[in-house]
Amino acid sequence: MIERFGGRKALQAQLTRPSSPSTLRKIPDDRWLSEASRAVMQAGFNWTVVRNKWPRIEEIFHGFDLHHCAFMPDEGLEEVMKQDGMIRHWAKTKAIRDNAIFFLELSRAHNGLGNYFSGWDPASYTDNLRALQKGGSRLGGRTGQVFLRRMGVDTPIFSPDMVRALVREDVVLKAPTSKRDLAAVQAALSRWQEESKRSLNEISQILAYSVG
Repeated sequence: MIERFGGRKALQAQLTRPSSPSTLRKIPDDRWLSEASRAVMQAGFNWTVVRNKWPRIEEIFHGFDLHHCAFMPDEGLEEVMKQDGMIRHWAKTKAIRDNAIFFLELSRAHNGLGNYFSGWDPASYTDNLRALQKGGSRLGGRTGQVFLRRMGVDTPIFSPDMVRALVREDVVLKAPTSKRDLAAVQAALSRWQEESKRSLNEISQILAYSVG
């Protein structure tokens, strides 16, 4: 695999790394909701179309202010969907409000979403991921992982290539979704992190790159 990338340094240059806890703590709450909402909107859609529409959607949702979004009634969401530039998908639009409510609770409990996400322990990653998926709306599958990676949180992404690598290494038999499979993945990631001293980001990418 290293030879395919032109050497160890070339491979290293391809890897993205997580942000520091101090950097994560400085990210305003509205940016967490904005990026979560964009990841939700992009799931199953053309990513470029969503990205091009996003400045207008930011305006429609008042910069994704948590309080504004959390207290939008159904009628307000229906009116939002009629505005020019909005992606007209009810379930994904409703998820913005639902995630605003969830994020607002987290922010109040931890004095900011940056404090909450910066405190994630890699050794408890899958537990934290399940909590995000359970408490949030439409943040399951890879959507939540894409959101976290974009924000700089140390997170693997269970892409098809990474899953194939996990199967190859006898960690799981298929994409990890059950509590048992996620526990097996957590144990493997923790072991590889201890051996390599690398972030979950890097381990995830190296596993994916090792396929094909």
